[in-house]
Amino acid sequence: MRRVALTGGIATGKSTVLRRFGDHGIPTIDADVLAREAVAPGRPALDGIRRRFGDAVLAPDGTLDREALGAVVFADAAARRALEAIVHPVVYAEIARWFAGLNAAAPVGIADIPLLYETGREGEFDMVIVAACPPDLQVARLIDRDGLSPEEARRRIAAQWPIEEKVRRADRVIRTGGTLAESQAQVDGLARELLAG
Repeated sequence: MRRVALTGGIATGKSTVLRRFGDHGIPTIDADVLAREAVAPGRPALDGIRRRFGDAVLAPDGTLDREALGAVVFADAAARRALEAIVHPVVYAEIARWFAGLNAAAPVGIADIPLLYETGREGEFDMVIVAACPPDLQVARLIDRDGLSPEEARRRIAAQWPIEEKVRRADRVIRTGGTLAESQAQVDGLARELLAG
């Protein structure tokens, strides 16, 4: 089985690309979903976040206040690295378990890992696919999707590697700056190739 990682930048269309691969019957997993599960109440990662960042990043019901935490970590690189040191090991362990549990007859599995290059884990995969669009489109999507100001959107994009650096390192690239149909056509072609072995 080929272990494939899908990555890119924030708001470059990774989730849309991942869903399309799933439409082809390819097993997929999303690191963002795993990260949300890792910080659920009662999980060790949430306790680690509370110890590092204090109760100010918790909602009254004891769940993680993502907005409060985001305000801290996107303004402070050291805080962001501290958060990543708490959450990333849990996420990568879950991804490894997921791949190990896949049916050996499946020719490929795809894990969506937004910070793959930033964490230096690309060597653990047989192929890396990058979903990429122009940075100005990322900004527009973040403003539209998350209600961020242009400055906040740019700060979040700047917290990740530049998308063209990820493109340069990728084995394959899905360009998501055009229409949805154009992006889907690229995914469809690559899915057929991956399923063919």
